[in-house]
Amino acid sequence: MNDDPERMRRWRLVLGGEKADGTGVSLTGDDARMDAALEKLYGAGDAGGGRPRPGRRGAGLGDSAPSVARWLGDIRTYFPSTVVQVMQKDAIERLDLTRLLLEPEMLEAVEPDVHLVGTLLSLNKVMPDRARESARAVVRKVVDELERRLAQRTRSAVGGALDRSARVLRPKRLADVDWDRTIRANLRHYLPEHGTLVPERMIGYGRRRQAVQRDVVLAIDQSGSMAASVVYASVFGAVLASMRSLRTSLVAFDTAVVDLTDQLHDPVEVLFGTRLGGGTDINRAIAYCQGLVTRPNETILVLVSDLYEGGVRDEMLQRVAALTAAGVQVVVLLALSDDGAPAYDHDNAAALAALGVPAFACTPDAFPDLMAAAIERRDLGEWSQRR
Repeated sequence: MNDDPERMRRWRLVLGGEKADGTGVSLTGDDARMDAALEKLYGAGDAGGGRPRPGRRGAGLGDSAPSVARWLGDIRTYFPSTVVQVMQKDAIERLDLTRLLLEPEMLEAVEPDVHLVGTLLSLNKVMPDRARESARAVVRKVVDELERRLAQRTRSAVGGALDRSARVLRPKRLADVDWDRTIRANLRHYLPEHGTLVPERMIGYGRRRQAVQRDVVLAIDQSGSMAASVVYASVFGAVLASMRSLRTSLVAFDTAVVDLTDQLHDPVEVLFGTRLGGGTDINRAIAYCQGLVTRPNETILVLVSDLYEGGVRDEMLQRVAALTAAGVQVVVLLALSDDGAPAYDHDNAAALAALGVPAFACTPDAFPDLMAAAIERRDLGEWSQRR
């Protein structure tokens, strides 16, 4: 038996339960309280993860908001924020605490995160008035944190791409020369005897104009599985809408379509304008987005969807083909989140790829670079493979 006390203590916390667990260690003080908090959530003895022990049942969290709020306070005391968020998510799923999230005292005790926001949005229509203010405060806290994390990088990446996308034939500064395009345009002037190329015509980046340079349409699938993507897309929509060089529209859809563009000044309003859950009619959403396109060659359509189509699939593909043929840059994001590889309709993704429309998952941190690549009309399929 390894007699390292710290190692045995850690094994005791991992195993949990009774003293007779082979470690010979008894937990006291904060360790005992940590173990009790874990036992309430993971001590049910099922196969759902955590610390299952067949034949035993844990204490559970009880069936009242105050008892759950006390437990939430305990885990926030003894565990780091990232662990707290995982435990909260597990508690909601394993112990069916959805109903208690409608209680103000419960909402005031939780550690806000993207997944919690998704759960609250799915409860929006049944939420009592007394809980709505607390729910908005939770959503506001998460949204503000996401904006602090993502806004500046998005504006920088997109603004730089807009600058570079405006080409000029007589760049005034060396820093403005687009060397790749300049070399390609002057290959016929290569002098092999000197091993050099004479650039007869210089091509450069232009400086950003004040007029609207691109139209961006974000179409967000608000089916239940897309909850985290809806949160991130709404925040990015608000950031893009704040840029004068872009005209940004945002539509959310399930079997119906709702245009939330006039609420983009406040992503919290956008989120509470969605209704997570229900079916999906991508074809209807694409049809609506077609009506928003007035400058095809200057338009980027970002469809955030897992592509499980409940509408007319053939019409959906025909509409996408028509948009790309007209010059619209169409991008499909199977997920816009940090949740790992998403589930999606592989047949529809392959059909879109055959039309030249890339379909891939994207993390929030990569989204600014994605938009920059779309503005510059780079090969997004190749871009996604390099990520």
